[in-house]
Amino acid sequence: MPHWLVIDLEATTDDGGWPVTEMEIIEIGATLVNRQGRELDYFQRFVRPLRRPLLTPFCRELTHITQANIDTAQPLTEVWPLFERWLGQHQTRLEGWASWGDYDRKQLLQEWQRLQLDSALSRVPHMNLKQRFAKARRLERPLGLNGALQLAGLQFTGQQHRALEDARNTARLLPLVLP
Repeated sequence: MPHWLVIDLEATTDDGGWPVTEMEIIEIGATLVNRQGRELDYFQRFVRPLRRPLLTPFCRELTHITQANIDTAQPLTEVWPLFERWLGQHQTRLEGWASWGDYDRKQLLQEWQRLQLDSALSRVPHMNLKQRFAKARRLERPLGLNGALQLAGLQFTGQQHRALEDARNTARLLPLVLP
């Protein structure tokens, strides 16, 4: 049975946002689901940013990630191989991976290049679920995750702007757009 991986990242930022080139991943959340959106496995880790190790007050408030969470975390160069090892056991059944919007894909590409990391995900098709959902619902423009869930008659569960919870909520919309 084919599986889908839904990934959400949290990253360093400040009020008003930063360009992707200035952001660093601080949390990875991934849920492996079947085509019906049922979770089969998951991965969650905090990541210590190296260029700007101190989280801004805005970032801490938005994500509910503490400075202590980050200070005790490993850098991406150590966390990513753990993710790849976890993903490896599911690789043969992986149909694709998805994220809400294109930010997560761009952030990963940038980090892989910057840190010279190889990823099996770079060889797996990516689906921008935000665009696909908007197209399926014939919306004039894409909605945020919470708005899309509400449109689908669902409530957000868990803490918003936490990687695993965002990934799990995104995965709930996957069955609504898969052919």
